[in-house]
Amino acid sequence: MEVHHHAHQEGKKNWKSYFWEFLMLFFAVFCGFLAEYQLEHTIEHQREKEYASALYDELYADSIVFSKKIEGQLAKEKDCDYLVRYIRDSSLTNLSKEFYTTYTTVFYLAASHVFEPKDGVLSQLKSSGSLRYFKSAYLQKLFGEMSVYINNVRDRNDQEYQYFSSPVKEFILKHYDFNWINELRKMDETAYNIDLIARYRAGNTIIKADILNLSSFDKGEFINMILFQKAMMVSTRTLSMKDYITTNKKLLQELRKEYHLK
Repeated sequence: MEVHHHAHQEGKKNWKSYFWEFLMLFFAVFCGFLAEYQLEHTIEHQREKEYASALYDELYADSIVFSKKIEGQLAKEKDCDYLVRYIRDSSLTNLSKEFYTTYTTVFYLAASHVFEPKDGVLSQLKSSGSLRYFKSAYLQKLFGEMSVYINNVRDRNDQEYQYFSSPVKEFILKHYDFNWINELRKMDETAYNIDLIARYRAGNTIIKADILNLSSFDKGEFINMILFQKAMMVSTRTLSMKDYITTNKKLLQELRKEYHLK
C-alpha cells in the first residue's frame, strides 16, 4: 500500500498583505526621517543659542568699554576748551600745572579716547555662513546695520589717526617738552599714561615744563588745531559712535528677549 505525500502549497499573498507591508515600511522610513530631522533641528537650535550667547557677551563687553571711552572723550573735549582759553589769555612763559596735562591728553595721547569696536564673533558667523541659524528677520537686519556702523567707527578712527600723523605729530615734535612725560612716567613705570595724568592732577607734585621753540610758536595755528581736533571728536561721538551704541543696545535687548540671556 503506497502512501502518497502531497506538498502543501502556500497560499498566495493578497493585495492587503502587500499594502500593510508597504505601510509598515513607509512608517519606519518616515519615523526615521522625523527622528533625524528632529535631531538636526535640536542641534541647530543649540548652535543658534551658543552663537547668540557668544555674540551677546562680545556686544555687552563692548558696551562697557564704550561707556568708559565716552567719559574719556567728554573729558578730552573739556581739555580742548581749557587749552583754547589758556592759549588766548596767557603769555605762555610760566605755564600752569594744568597746561601740560591738557596738552598731553589732547595731542600726545590722541588715541586714548578712541573706541575700537570688536566684531570677532560677528565676523566669524558671517564668514562661516552661521548667521543662517538666526531665524529672526529683525535680528538679521540688526546684524547688517551693526556691520555698517562698525566700519563707520573704524573709518572715523582712521581719519583721526591721519590727522595725528600730520600735522599734529610735526607740531608737537617741535613744541612739546617730552621731558615732562618722561618725569611723569617715573611716578610709576608700570601704569598707563592716562592713569598717571589723573594721579598727577589729583596730587601736589608739579613737574616743570616749557613750550619748546616758543619764539616760533603760533597761537592762532595751535588754537585752530585744537578746535579742529575737538570738531572731529564731537562729530565721531555724535554720529558714527552714536549709531553704533544705539544698534548695540537694540541687539542686546533682542538677544535677551529671543534667547533668555542675562
